[in-house]
Amino acid sequence: CPSKTFGGFDSTKDLPDEVITFARSHPAMYNPVFPINNRPIMIKTDVDYQFTQIVVDRVDAEDGQYDVMFIGTDIGTVLKVVSIPKETWHELEEVLLEEMTVFREPTVISAMKISTKQQQLYIGSATGVSQLPLHRCDVYGKACAECCLARDPYCAWDGSSCSRYFPTAKRRTRRQDIRNGDPLTHCSDLQHHDNPSGQTLEEKIIYGVENSSTFLECSPKSQRAVVYWQFQKQNDDRKEEIKVDDHMIRTEQGLLLRSLHRRDSGVYFCHAVEHGFMQTLLKVTLEVIDNDHLEELLHKEDDGDGSKTKDATNSMTPSQKIWYRDFMQLINHPNLNTMDEFCEQVWKRDRKQRRQRPANAQVNTNKWKHLQENKKGRNRRTHEFERAPRSV
Repeated sequence: CPSKTFGGFDSTKDLPDEVITFARSHPAMYNPVFPINNRPIMIKTDVDYQFTQIVVDRVDAEDGQYDVMFIGTDIGTVLKVVSIPKETWHELEEVLLEEMTVFREPTVISAMKISTKQQQLYIGSATGVSQLPLHRCDVYGKACAECCLARDPYCAWDGSSCSRYFPTAKRRTRRQDIRNGDPLTHCSDLQHHDNPSGQTLEEKIIYGVENSSTFLECSPKSQRAVVYWQFQKQNDDRKEEIKVDDHMIRTEQGLLLRSLHRRDSGVYFCHAVEHGFMQTLLKVTLEVIDNDHLEELLHKEDDGDGSKTKDATNSMTPSQKIWYRDFMQLINHPNLNTMDEFCEQVWKRDRKQRRQRPANAQVNTNKWKHLQENKKGRNRRTHEFERAPRSV
């Protein structure tokens, strides 16, 4: 620092070039600067990437201002994180809103810029430049509860959808709760727009073959939600929690049943639990077909012999029965060579049916012409008989 006691400099303008160059290459501070709570704002462990870039946007929400961080990684992804104070600003909660893949191939993100005017995030890497909107409210679902649980300062429930939040807009039906994310309080008077669980329940029917495996896919939109599975046996009103073991494996994408048994038939419910709020995401009815019944379906002739189909195929149309048999035969094949042969058989059968349709139509046309000619012949003979002289 310039002073009369050291070097006799009155101002930094008088410092020689070598001093300025040395100061530029040797920055120093008396003490390190820590975050307000004396700990890192966000910590990620057991991940296969490192942070490379960060930009921050200060966003006005219904209950205050929040800093939304966009963090770039060395594999081409961007983390969208918001810091939420619990009791005071010295105790922060890090909420991961989204983890977005920006580039097709993993690449190091080397530059990031925010345009608040355009509401866009610009990302640069060695392979190119990309842009992302700061807010993508539609990814949080189509229910008030899901929008509230997202805790995204950019988004709010407007009474019909999760949309962009504008501080200046005055709408009585707007709902947003970043600090607590409590849908029971903020969405209770909007249940006529949603079902009690907070969203439209998806229902599926899945058929599985005995001793084979099947996968029940279910993953919540929120990365902070905990998945909870329940099972209801056929002709039983009780629901029991699914215990994970060697037979059933729970993954981030759903539930894997390694070897199906007849007792696995029933209804499976996938629930998401977050902030004490539980919502049902999926209802799956699983029908397990035994091997004897499967053999009957696979060896049944296409044109039929007058016998009645049993159990699962009772209510099917002829085309549905053929499709169902083809599907069961396909998933039962152990290798790709057999699968190719099976597909070739299906294609040949379809081509044969298409060729038969014009032939049948031609036969019907010939029959119609023959009948018309016979009719004309009868009329002509009748007319000639009436004109002929008659004798008694």
